[in-house]
Amino acid sequence: MFDVALRRLVDPALILMAGWVADTRISANMLTISGAGLALCAAFFITQSNFTAALGFILLNRMVDGLDGAVARINGPTAFGGYLDTICDYIFYLSIPIAFGLTRPINQIPALLLVASFTLTAVSFLAFAAIAARQTSGGGAHGPKAFIYSSGLMEGGETIAFFLLFCLLPGFFPTLAVVFAALCLLTVVHRLILAAKSFD
Repeated sequence: MFDVALRRLVDPALILMAGWVADTRISANMLTISGAGLALCAAFFITQSNFTAALGFILLNRMVDGLDGAVARINGPTAFGGYLDTICDYIFYLSIPIAFGLTRPINQIPALLLVASFTLTAVSFLAFAAIAARQTSGGGAHGPKAFIYSSGLMEGGETIAFFLLFCLLPGFFPTLAVVFAALCLLTVVHRLILAAKSFD
């Protein structure tokens, strides 16, 4: 929901950084894989109840995730790069709630519900993108992407906000996770309605 506005804020800095990185031997795909490694580091520190370190790695992951796309746009995006970026994004999205689920028994059911809602959200997002790709062209409000983005109530910006809240308020994870899962399900319903209006 807030991703387009956030892009306007962070893109100038990312483009500047990407110009420096593009002049090195560091490829966009290397950044993408590094981002997945940072996500797993965050998950590890969550399992150790070191939420400050986890918070830092989540922020680093998001910075690298934005940087890889900016570098790809300078050096020339590839279909494999878009595919790899999606896989690594979901490593991030899934590893954080799973890690919280491992920290305390009370977290397990909320973490499971959140992972299930992420799965439904991902299916609604990717299925919409696949069908929309046959009917239109261009990246829309989200700018050039590997596939067509359909906006929703819960997007990347909201996910980051909830993940940061998980680390800042770990004792409230069960409540926050259930709220987040419910909002993700509303996003699925929103995309279902949008698909019904958009597709024959």
